[in-house]
Amino acid sequence: MAFELIILGSNAAVPAHGRYMTSQALNIRNRHFLIDCAEGTQMRMQEYKVKFQKINHLFISHLHGDHIFGLPGLILSMSLNHRKEELYIYSPPGLKELIETVWRISQSHLTFSVVFKESNSEVSERIYEDEILTVDTIPLKHRIAAHGFLFKEKPHPRKMLQEKIAEYNIPFHALNGIKKGADWVLDNGRIVSNAELTTNPPKARSFAFCSDTAYSEAILPLIEGVDLLYHEATFTHDLMAQAEITGHSTALQAAQIAKKANVKKLIIGHFSSRYKELQPLLNEAKTVFPDTELALDSAVFSVG
Repeated sequence: MAFELIILGSNAAVPAHGRYMTSQALNIRNRHFLIDCAEGTQMRMQEYKVKFQKINHLFISHLHGDHIFGLPGLILSMSLNHRKEELYIYSPPGLKELIETVWRISQSHLTFSVVFKESNSEVSERIYEDEILTVDTIPLKHRIAAHGFLFKEKPHPRKMLQEKIAEYNIPFHALNGIKKGADWVLDNGRIVSNAELTTNPPKARSFAFCSDTAYSEAILPLIEGVDLLYHEATFTHDLMAQAEITGHSTALQAAQIAKKANVKKLIIGHFSSRYKELQPLLNEAKTVFPDTELALDSAVFSVG
C-alpha cells in the first residue's frame, strides 16, 4: 500500500542551482495529491512521470508566488488534455479570486469544474476526509495567512486469519465486524476471542507539510509523532535574524521542532538561493535531529 512523497521543487523564491520552487506530489494508497504549485511544477511532473490527470485534490499552503504561480498553467494543461473530473483546491482565502481573474482576463474556458475550498489559517480545520485518510490544516507563522497540512491514514482493520474462517465456519457477513475487533460466538455459546481470529493491522501512517513558517512550537501538538515531517529550512542558523524578518526558519530550528514533536523522520527544504551547496544546512539539522534528509528535487520518500 503506497505512501510515497515525490519532491518536485525544493528552492525558495526563485529557481536556482537546478532547483525549482516548492511543490510536492503525494500518493497515499492510490489517492494522488499535489501540495503547492510553483512555476514549473507541471514540467517537473512530466519529468518525474507524475500524471497530473490523476490529481483530484490540490493543497496550497499560502499565496506567495513561489507556491502558486504554476497553478494557472497546470489547470489549463489539464483542460487542454480534455479533463472531465472535478478538481478540488484547498487554500487560505484569496486564491479563488486570483485564479478566476486570470481565467476572465485570458478568456480561458475549462472542460471541467474547479471547486475552491478556502479555510481559516488561524485554527486547525479538517478540510478533507475519505474512507482511508484525513487531511487537517496546520496553522503556520508567516508574513501572510499560511497553513501546512497533516495527512493521516485512518486505523487499518485487523487482518483475518483465513484458517480460522474455515475452522469456525464464520460467515462472510460477520467478517467486517471481526476485523473491527469483535469476538465470534459459536453455536454452543463458546466465545472465540478476536485475538485468536485476527492479527494486528499495519500501523496507520502520517505526513506533515510545514512551509513557509517561522519557528513555532504551537504546531507541536498537531504533528506529534508523525512518520514524516517536511519543515522548511530556508537559512542556516547564523542568519536567524533574517529568518525572523522574513517569516522563515533555520535548519537548526526545523530540527528542534522535529525533536520536540518526536517525529520519525525529518526532511528539510525551501532553500535560499544563496546556498548552492546544501550540506551546511543538513549538517546543522543533524546536530539536533540525526534522521534528517534534504528534500531535493526528484527525491522520493516512502513511509512503510
